[in-house]
Amino acid sequence: MAFLQLENLTKRFGQQTAVDGLWLGVEKGEFVSLLGPSGCGKTTTLQMIAGFVEPTSGAIRLEDRDLLAVKPAQRGLGVVFQSYALFPHMTVSQNVAFGLEMQGVVAAERTRRVGETLELVGLGSFAGRFPRQLSGGQQQRVALARALVIQPRILLLDEPLSNLDAKLREEMQIELRQIQRTVGTTTLLVTHDQAEAMALSDRIVVMNKGRAEQIGPPYEAYERPATPFVASFLGKTNLVDGVAVRPERISFAASGLAGRVRTRIFQGNHWLYQVETSGGLVTVIRQNTGEAMPAEGAAVHLALASR
Repeated sequence: MAFLQLENLTKRFGQQTAVDGLWLGVEKGEFVSLLGPSGCGKTTTLQMIAGFVEPTSGAIRLEDRDLLAVKPAQRGLGVVFQSYALFPHMTVSQNVAFGLEMQGVVAAERTRRVGETLELVGLGSFAGRFPRQLSGGQQQRVALARALVIQPRILLLDEPLSNLDAKLREEMQIELRQIQRTVGTTTLLVTHDQAEAMALSDRIVVMNKGRAEQIGPPYEAYERPATPFVASFLGKTNLVDGVAVRPERISFAASGLAGRVRTRIFQGNHWLYQVETSGGLVTVIRQNTGEAMPAEGAAVHLALASR
């Protein structure tokens, strides 16, 4: 049996089914993302694991132990919320030490573990500062340190990077993955950001209307989507002559599907095109290599590659 096992997990709120018969096994040390649009059930699933929401039916087992029989505070889980939920009147070190104090860890051990964890997240020199003196990224690191310092059996992350700007968010994705690999903590991330889930995860669970439509490695889900929803949610896709083709797998060529460029948008490292063809509007993404690209209104031919 997997380290964490969700068995036919279901949650209903009145007549609404938020999570509908979810089965999921997570191995020890694995990084798994619950990915989907708002209202798909991903956050409710995380809250049931944490103990904040009681399932309507089904089971949650951690190392084959019934987790539903354990009080939330005794489940040994680390949780990082979207809002970070730091104590404004406490310093960074006091915030991080709070969970250890609740566990009754002696002062010397608390000091050692807090220091080590702050170094891990790159905040060793910020121990005496207050949250108001920190940037958003630094506050996120404090929240992560507070969750990790208790040495949780599972780390639960609920949209932890959504309040950061795009550049910092990308930097924190890299840092979060490196930290997770360093400590080896089993991690579940809730996110609506496809790029974030694919960048961070060993496996992704693509959820829609309370159900898991596909569970697997990011590359597999992207290249071989199990359903039309997964294909559309994991980036852009085109349906050309009955074949689903990703925009980056379409190139301009001397011959092929004829079309005319309707829109051309420069996005830094790539160009985004919309091309009118006999088969409908086709989206094309081409890397910016510095070479001249077709202009709006230009007649072009498209070469399609389904793989």
